[in-house]
Amino acid sequence: MEKVSTRTKELASTLLEIGALLMSSGASTGRIRVTISRIAEALGYNSELLVTHRALMLTLVEEESQYFFSSLKRTSPHGVNFKVVSGISRMSWRVVEEGWDIPKINEEIERLRSLPHYPRLVILLLVSLAGASFCRLFGGEATEMGVAFVATFAGLFVRQESAKRSFNGYMCVFFASLTASLISGASVKWGLGGNPELAFATSVLFLIPGVPLINSFTDLIDGNIMNGLVRGANGMIISFAIALGMLGAMIIYNI
Repeated sequence: MEKVSTRTKELASTLLEIGALLMSSGASTGRIRVTISRIAEALGYNSELLVTHRALMLTLVEEESQYFFSSLKRTSPHGVNFKVVSGISRMSWRVVEEGWDIPKINEEIERLRSLPHYPRLVILLLVSLAGASFCRLFGGEATEMGVAFVATFAGLFVRQESAKRSFNGYMCVFFASLTASLISGASVKWGLGGNPELAFATSVLFLIPGVPLINSFTDLIDGNIMNGLVRGANGMIISFAIALGMLGAMIIYNI
């Protein structure tokens, strides 16, 4: 029984690590439950998982001996990393099809965790290009696109720097929105380009909380009401922080 107990504890720790990694990478509640259940069943366990916005609680039951073990793990602040989400999903199927053991799973988790991120400059340039592209999509010309590019670049840079200095996440969004709006709002104040309002409106689109709002809707549809409401509230607060930043620029420029 002691051997089973040790294995159960190791698996519970691994599954909670997987769940926390999925949660912090932007996975929906349903995906987390399905992935954890798939891996647990492949290793001969039944699992019950409670998912909240800040913590995971897991109970494992060994199918043969009915030995059970419960454990709790807090999750880190949420972000978006679809590379990790898709990698864990593929890993869970390989556990089923190839019979991976716990050390092999832990090895794959560490590999996924250590995957390199895109260089910071590449992220800044590509997100800024996306902002300029949105401006063009709404009818902006070269001048408005250039303003949107610079405003998005500066806003994202400020958000990254604020996050590095451990500011509150909503304050990071506010600082980024205010910075982008101050730059794009200057073009409205001084009439740069034919439609400077387009640059002002699209320079903050990189801050829109798409993943939290989509996950909120998905959780509500799946019946995970509490998580759906929490994620929806999180998305609304982020949207409010964006609006406050734009409002600050409008008050400063009186536009």
